[in-house]
Amino acid sequence: MPSVSVVIAARPDQAEIQAVPAARALDYPMDNLEVIVARGKQPSAQRNAALKEAHGDLIYFLDDDSVPEPKNLRRIIGHFADADVQMVGGPAICPADAPPLEQTFALVLGNWLAFGPSRARYTPVGTVRQTSEKELILCNLVARRQALLELGGFNEKLYPNEENALMDELQARDGKLLYDSQLVVRRRPRRTLKAFTKMLVTYGRGRAEQFRETPTLGSALNLVPPLFVVYLVLLIPAIKWKGSIFIWPLIFYISAVLLQVPVLSRTGKIRQSFQAIPLIVLTHVLYGLGFWRGLFTTLRPKLPAAAEVTLEKLSLQ
Repeated sequence: MPSVSVVIAARPDQAEIQAVPAARALDYPMDNLEVIVARGKQPSAQRNAALKEAHGDLIYFLDDDSVPEPKNLRRIIGHFADADVQMVGGPAICPADAPPLEQTFALVLGNWLAFGPSRARYTPVGTVRQTSEKELILCNLVARRQALLELGGFNEKLYPNEENALMDELQARDGKLLYDSQLVVRRRPRRTLKAFTKMLVTYGRGRAEQFRETPTLGSALNLVPPLFVVYLVLLIPAIKWKGSIFIWPLIFYISAVLLQVPVLSRTGKIRQSFQAIPLIVLTHVLYGLGFWRGLFTTLRPKLPAAAEVTLEKLSLQ
């Protein structure tokens, strides 16, 4: 049975870390399990520092508010029996008792029109399969420690999207990534509309910075939202120039968005399904704006991890 190090990134002054009691409750032999809290202000550097000090054959990355299912580690043992498998991940699902607004955010995150294949990060899709960075998320991700060390860990210039760049590197070396829809953590989406919109801009910025740092064909789909923003900006001048022909793509888009109401209503959350419609549009616009911003930002310098991060190895008793 492989040894596992659970790595949790947290803020320097954070008192309550939901992932800590959840990590202690994992159904796994204590002799083969350690929990490390990495405190700091740059999650990429925090995780790299923890990675260097960890002893586990496998690293289970959790965000501070991730609550994994107790059976998760026993579930992944069979997946790593294949020596070519380098990472295994699953979705981060909104808890059933989350407030209605957060349930609406969860519907948007799990909608294909809003997030494409990345919706699998927020809702169970299919079963177990080989995948790409599009479907895996760092708040619920297990990886071979040695493979990460050989690649030098996460790119500290990138946050977010540091894990996406690392997954691309692993696949470039013929490493397999697996998605398991039953490898679940419970994690609340953003608490307010302001926080949700900020997240969308940050996701777009992070993808653009990743594209600048490590361009791959896998990022091609992410060019759609920024191009959509350009279309909206140029729409009125284009109509004045060539007439109404340029409005037809917008009509098609609006129709596709409205069709999501019956799709989302299958969840039984009728009210949230209607509330999700403007948020789907907002997702595309804000992600696109964030992407354009990320094309021109100054990438963060690599931080001296040892000086910036405090590590806490926790007792499992």
